Amino acid sequence: MRGILSILFVVMAGAGAAQQAADAVAPEAPGAGAFVGLPTEIAAALEAKEAGVPVVATDWMLAAANPHAVKAGADVLAAGGTAADALVAVQVVLGLVEPQSSGLGGGAFLVWYDAESGVVTTLDGRETAPLAATPTLFQDENGEPLKFFDAVVGGRSVGTPGTPALLAEVHARWGNQDWASLLQPGIDLAEAGFTVSPRLAALVEGDQERLSSSGVTASYFMPDAEVIQPGNTLKNPAYAATLRAFAEEGAGVFYGGQIGRDIVATVQGASGNPGVLSEVDMSIYRVKERPAVCAPYRGYEVCGMGPPSSGAVAVGQILMGLEPYDLSAGPQDAQVRRLIGDAGRLAFADRGRYLADSDYVPVPVAGLLDPSYMSERASALDGEMALEEVSAGNPTFDHALIWADDDSIEFPSTSHVSIVDAAGNVASMTTTIENAFGSRLMLGGFLLNNELTDFSFRTHRDGVPIANRLEPGKRPRSSMAPTIVLKDGKPVLAVGSPGGSRIIGYVAQTIVGVIDWGLDVQQAVSVPHAVNRFGAYDLEEGTSAAELQDQLVALGYDVNTRALTSGLHVIAIGDDLRGGADPRREGIAFGQ
Repeated sequence: MRGILSILFVVMAGAGAAQQAADAVAPEAPGAGAFVGLPTEIAAALEAKEAGVPVVATDWMLAAANPHAVKAGADVLAAGGTAADALVAVQVVLGLVEPQSSGLGGGAFLVWYDAESGVVTTLDGRETAPLAATPTLFQDENGEPLKFFDAVVGGRSVGTPGTPALLAEVHARWGNQDWASLLQPGIDLAEAGFTVSPRLAALVEGDQERLSSSGVTASYFMPDAEVIQPGNTLKNPAYAATLRAFAEEGAGVFYGGQIGRDIVATVQGASGNPGVLSEVDMSIYRVKERPAVCAPYRGYEVCGMGPPSSGAVAVGQILMGLEPYDLSAGPQDAQVRRLIGDAGRLAFADRGRYLADSDYVPVPVAGLLDPSYMSERASALDGEMALEEVSAGNPTFDHALIWADDDSIEFPSTSHVSIVDAAGNVASMTTTIENAFGSRLMLGGFLLNNELTDFSFRTHRDGVPIANRLEPGKRPRSSMAPTIVLKDGKPVLAVGSPGGSRIIGYVAQTIVGVIDWGLDVQQAVSVPHAVNRFGAYDLEEGTSAAELQDQLVALGYDVNTRALTSGLHVIAIGDDLRGGADPRREGIAFGQ
């Protein structure tokens, strides 16, 4: 593997500019010293991120949320594997080293660009509601919505996991390496143990009461009743055994096999809050290929995942709404922030009413991204003050239906992976178990999702049905927005982020950063966040974005300053490959 140290000399000249663009970002991520036992090249990639410069390569590149996972994927790519092969290796290691965010008990969306055909394919590995689930699953005996964590913790919130099926599908379609070999890095690391990062330790510390609700979960994250600490070595032999079974039996061990039966038993046997997931639900699960949803922006085509994700539609609407306006003044201009913020509010109003699983409700995707409709919506931004009121528009419908506005909660614990292989294939995958540590139920060394709480807890509002209400077999709406940006039919950017419903704003801002502000990918992911979904402006505390508070209040916004911990992983594709990783988390970009 070519050392990245030599590559750093090429890009270090840009460090000053990148640091200026990052301007007072307060990263949560640890430095290179927090990950012992990694090759010098990987440690150097962490140092590149800390210096504020992109990693540059010529053959292949990947960016993911943990250096151990990046190493696993890099080894696959260096051996001639495809982006699909590397994706499998990266995900199984992520499920070990950042189990709070994603894993075999969750789901994912993939956007794939095939270099040979030039086709963009999107695969839906989202969880499904059990067939025995009712629309009132998250309501009390009086028909009122449960409190969020009363619904989350335990088996009630668990949907049929989709990640194992998605990994198998990706490998079958586009992989060229031996399946079992791709799981071996995860097996080896689980048996040898990995160094607990400060981020994981802090999240366990903050959630220890809920983690204690399950004896298996508590014994793993709090051995001997003590919370794991940064620098501890954490072994997971149960996860190694799960991966061995996955390697030998394929996805069938989950969907009809012993691990699937164990998942069902864990969900139905959850003390105090059992769920209704069944072996039938596991056996009938299928990954679905969906049409890619693409939106034009300044001569580019921004493609992503359609329903049940709201990501591509909402990102597309934000960008199409901004296209008539000049954003070149940059992120510290209050009027630029007004335009981006109110474009976000308009998109979220449509999202809340219309976006849901299109297998269950007609979603007017074409109408929502119709240029004439978006031109009408964008005209609302012509003033100089914040929009006083924002409501859903009236796009052209394939079917004439009326939906009520949704109020579902979506929490920010997810992960994103971007990969470009030597053949030019591009993978952009966002993966999750929903809330941090999901349902808090653990078996086989991995956590189960709480994805069903992404449905609306209410079924109707004032007698009008809510599109994202829970129904048997349905997939809950998501904000995950794995994205590939193309120019003249060729990919130029792979991007995505965790962050709950703020994912949409994070991804849109990053694309604006590259296209409108002329930033490199590391600068773009480091720009302080300012996100507006529902009217109040969230500004990233401790950064230059927070300095806009008074100006935005003067424009008519309510303003909050808070931690906005995205986890953007971005690759720019051109004459070379340039990778950027979010300074707010512990991930890196690495290439050769």
